[in-house]
Amino acid sequence: MIDESGLSYQLTPMGTIVETETMKEALNLIEKAYEQLEPDCNRIYSSLKFDIRRTGTNRMKQKIESIEKKIGTVKK
Repeated sequence: MIDESGLSYQLTPMGTIVETETMKEALNLIEKAYEQLEPDCNRIYSSLKFDIRRTGTNRMKQKIESIEKKIGTVKK
């Protein structure tokens, strides 16, 4: 469902990072995820963090590139 949204995202061992342009877009995605899970789940647990920056795009990639400039290539 997240992949089909067209939003930039990264799956990690501890969760999924999603990059959106607006808070409304992020909340809509969360709502759709819950709607998809609710029919099959008795319990849904979420932990959400928001890092809101008004400038720039493709921030996930830029953050990794910034770190790699300082410490070298990070294994993936």
